[in-house]
Amino acid sequence: MDRIVENKHFIKPKYWGAIVISAVILFGVSFLLFANHTKSTTVEKDKVTVETVFKGQFNDYIQLSGQAAPISTIYLDAVEGGRVEEMLIEEGSMVKKGDVIIKIANNDLHLNILNSEAQLAEKSNFLREVRLSLERDKLANEREILSDQYQLVAKKRAYEQNRALYKNKLIAEDVMQRSEEDYHLALKMLAMLNKQRQQDSIYRKIQIDELSDNLMNMRHNMTLVKQQLEFLNVKAPVDGQLGLLDAEIGQNINRGQRVGQINVLSSLKVEAEIDEHFVDRVKVGLTAELERVVTKAKLVVKKVYPEVRNGKFKVDLVFVGALPENIRIGQTYYFKLELGQSIETLQVARGGFYQSTGGQSIFVLDKSEKFAIKRAISIGKQNPEFYEVLSGLTPGEKVITSGYEQFGENKKIIFK
Repeated sequence: MDRIVENKHFIKPKYWGAIVISAVILFGVSFLLFANHTKSTTVEKDKVTVETVFKGQFNDYIQLSGQAAPISTIYLDAVEGGRVEEMLIEEGSMVKKGDVIIKIANNDLHLNILNSEAQLAEKSNFLREVRLSLERDKLANEREILSDQYQLVAKKRAYEQNRALYKNKLIAEDVMQRSEEDYHLALKMLAMLNKQRQQDSIYRKIQIDELSDNLMNMRHNMTLVKQQLEFLNVKAPVDGQLGLLDAEIGQNINRGQRVGQINVLSSLKVEAEIDEHFVDRVKVGLTAELERVVTKAKLVVKKVYPEVRNGKFKVDLVFVGALPENIRIGQTYYFKLELGQSIETLQVARGGFYQSTGGQSIFVLDKSEKFAIKRAISIGKQNPEFYEVLSGLTPGEKVITSGYEQFGENKKIIFK
């Protein structure tokens, strides 16, 4: 009788195809889910710069260079124009206040002074004649008043005598009345003459005062005109060093033309240009330290110029205390400008990565130091040595600070 033969294979052959297909699909899904797809590139470790992130005191300063300059510059302008007749001091010489530097000749100015003197003399003579005339008129008026006063006394005496005679019926009434009328007329004439005299006196005083004021003004103008002769000498207004001197003997100089400058050397300043990135942080009163081979000097910001040109703005710094020895005008000096107080913060060394990423990301080494992964970070303040790290890193982590141009768009760096 027949016997059933059992199949010894656990999986039937017809199912193998489906199983293989399922296995391939499962492997593909697993690869997509769990495999690392980060773009990477391989570099030699000694070709990049690796620095360690640390926490320490962050000094908020910038390194600058500037040129020494006089504390101030006084410009020399010709007050009066003319021809350069003589140059008494050479460019670069030390001068004292009041020293004559240039002598200018101006014949027209001399002619104007002569004309002014002639007009002044003419006006003085005219005023003298007016005063004499007024004095003669005054004496004539006084003589006339004396004569009228004498006649008034005589007419009063005649009137009183005639009134007594008329009372005794010794003269006619008509004679007495005529003498009375003559007396009253003399009174009125004398009063009118006194009034006229007062008015004439007031008029004379006004006229003389006006002429005197006019003469005084002419004398004042004459003084000013003569002072213009002194202005033909270009003098040093302060002590200092005669700098640029733009004049030659025989040259015609216009009024107000600049002919030179004096550098005041009582102290010096340092002129520097700063990147516009710091325009909101640089203020008057900030301190700086100038370092030389042996000595150090303190500086303070005295003036911040508001204009920004070619991405930079200008500042003037003055020395605090004594000037360093052997400092020279025009020489370049390097100094540190303090922008704020030192703080304890997380820092990373400066490097080319900042230009590549704008400080928004950096490659951080794995603990094995076999590869580095790009990580987002936040950078705050910076000085010539370090960046302040606000977020994204922890103390002790190692990062690549050199430039990232060779890395392209890769997010992972594998070291050989």
